[in-house]
Amino acid sequence: MARSVASRLRAAGHRAYLVGGCVRDLLLGVAPKDFDISTDARPERVIDLFPGSGIVGAHFGVVLVREGAAQVEVATFRSDREYADGRRPTSVDFETDPRADVLRRDFTINGLMMDPSTGELLDFVDGRRDLESRTLRAIGDPEARFAEDHLRLLRAVRFAARLGFEIDPETWAAMVRLQASILKVAPERVRDELERILTEGGARRGFELLEASGMLAVLLPEVAAMKGVAQPPEFHPEGDVWTHTLLLLENLSRPSATLAWGALLHDVGKAPTFRVADRIRFDGHAEEGVRMAGEILGRLRASRDEIEQVQALVANHMRFIEVGRMKESTLKRFLRQPNFDDHLELHRLDCLGSNGHLDGWEFCRRRVAELGGEQLKPKRLVSGADLIAAGYTPGPKFAEILDAVEDAQLEGRVTTREEAMDWVRERYR
Repeated sequence: MARSVASRLRAAGHRAYLVGGCVRDLLLGVAPKDFDISTDARPERVIDLFPGSGIVGAHFGVVLVREGAAQVEVATFRSDREYADGRRPTSVDFETDPRADVLRRDFTINGLMMDPSTGELLDFVDGRRDLESRTLRAIGDPEARFAEDHLRLLRAVRFAARLGFEIDPETWAAMVRLQASILKVAPERVRDELERILTEGGARRGFELLEASGMLAVLLPEVAAMKGVAQPPEFHPEGDVWTHTLLLLENLSRPSATLAWGALLHDVGKAPTFRVADRIRFDGHAEEGVRMAGEILGRLRASRDEIEQVQALVANHMRFIEVGRMKESTLKRFLRQPNFDDHLELHRLDCLGSNGHLDGWEFCRRRVAELGGEQLKPKRLVSGADLIAAGYTPGPKFAEILDAVEDAQLEGRVTTREEAMDWVRERYR
């Protein structure tokens, strides 16, 4: 589709090139997620050539061309004027020269243009050289690029981590000098970029770069506080809480966003609960971690559902120690939690990042396979209506009775409605 769009623009007398991340990925042998085209055609001309397309950024000359479920962004060559808010320019000038369009972009590896029909490259910023040397370098003056859009500070970390590139020394020095500017970015944009660092690959390196640049202490001081917090060596031979957390991030493999946040924050409560008694202890660190995870994700404007799932992961990560001793009903309730696969994977990562013992993980996997959904969450034998019909007065006690009946059912002590009602009458007269 991108070739077709570029071909039609050229047939109409315009210049048109693939640009940005798709060119970078093609040259790296990676399948691009999407394709962007840069052209000297003005937005209104693009719309004339592609009826049914829509302007998604009229101010910036961006048109979305659709073909069935597929879509390509077509943007007019432009240069940007002053950035007043550290996010986007106050105005733009449309250009006829592709070089002007490239010079406004963030990093040299994202500044390449390609003729989609011939593969010919336009490289005004030595982006091909930096791709070959695996270097992330800002285009032009690094401080100017980061001052224009502060989120580029996090984008630099993400690209370097995901691609395994080294950051150019001048670019890195500017990142360190301007690290506090990241606080001026909207929390939602910061959250989205952090989630990409956590989930797109290279999460460990990404957070090492965040820590080294100073941005971690600025954005997530609770996570930065893990560094230097010792752990009992008999349980954590790997070292302090920060080292342990980095090992979890290193082993993440295409995680959901909530699992990635759970891996990052599962021990966030250890720093404030650290004490030395008979040994190093972190009393109540899971409970404190739940509170802190809610606070952190709340200020990053995460959704309620996302916050609750991450808090559940933090709350339950220590309960795997008890699975072999749990009552059958307690175990079944534990194993049937929503998104239990994420709980199980977090426990596996937690073990691999410490003593390597996977007994609890194997036990839970085996029991889930043995029990299946019907045994983990069978249809209730008794309802509130059944209790009322049996002469019980509705009230707070109902919840206790129904939960107790379900425990008996999960443990196999009652299997029919009649047995369940007899069980209720015997214990709740």
